[in-house]
Amino acid sequence: TGNKTSAMVFVILGFSHRPDMKVVFFILFLCIYIATVLGNLLILLVINMDPVLHTPMYFFLRNLSFLEICYTSVTLPRVMVNLLSSDASISLAGCAAQMYFFLFFGATECCLLAAMAYDRYQAICNPLHYMDIMNKKVCMQLAAFSWICGNLVALGHTAFIFSLPFCGSNVIDHFFCEIQPVLMLVCADTYWNELQIILAAAFVILMPFLLILVSYSLIISTILRIRSAKGRYKAFSTCFSHLTVVTLFYGTAVFIYIRPKSSYSLDVDKVLSLFYSVVTPILNPVIYSLRNREVKGAL
Repeated sequence: TGNKTSAMVFVILGFSHRPDMKVVFFILFLCIYIATVLGNLLILLVINMDPVLHTPMYFFLRNLSFLEICYTSVTLPRVMVNLLSSDASISLAGCAAQMYFFLFFGATECCLLAAMAYDRYQAICNPLHYMDIMNKKVCMQLAAFSWICGNLVALGHTAFIFSLPFCGSNVIDHFFCEIQPVLMLVCADTYWNELQIILAAAFVILMPFLLILVSYSLIISTILRIRSAKGRYKAFSTCFSHLTVVTLFYGTAVFIYIRPKSSYSLDVDKVLSLFYSVVTPILNPVIYSLRNREVKGAL
């Protein structure tokens, strides 16, 4: 396509540079997708069916598991279709929808992980008033805020990017409609878009991350004041799963979004995007079930 109005269809390159590996990639992604959906569905079912797990911590975990199913479903089914099909095209509206939902679920997870850190802070630092502070209404409000915030961030980004003119190449060198590869196809100055992405990422990634750091600094200082080693271990073990998920998710998200386009590397970012959009969701149910006695007992 050679003009600003004709780029109504994008072509997603995906893993087309390795045609000999298409079947292998398809089987691998299919197994990952099935395991992710079933693993997170199992967590949802276990929490819903066991009254012992009807606590604030598991309310947020239930939200997280549902989120991971949605998050993975935005990218993997489309990737698998493209691997088996000779037509890897996606419409402008389809690309915008994929970007919106990917950002929606990703930004929501950032906020939800911060809410989970706040829950752990109250559980360890204010155990006597924990159930009063983290009542049903507060939990619902924190979860609702996470989903609303994620929606607003995704809506703003997607609307801003897809209001720009596309011209020249319509090939997206990625496996889904990620922000940076799509921005590379814009034939206007994208300085303000890049600035907006960095500022929004700083708000939706760094702000929750700072809240998590503050929560855990207070948690650690409280744990260190516990006299018995067994007590310290028990207190820390309730936070270990959440800390692991936070490290995996934020480690890649910060590197991808909080930097200018000039430092963008397609190959590196494909691997990182694959990690936080595909690998992290499958690890969450494993991390939470293997490290949690209550979940293992319920299973």
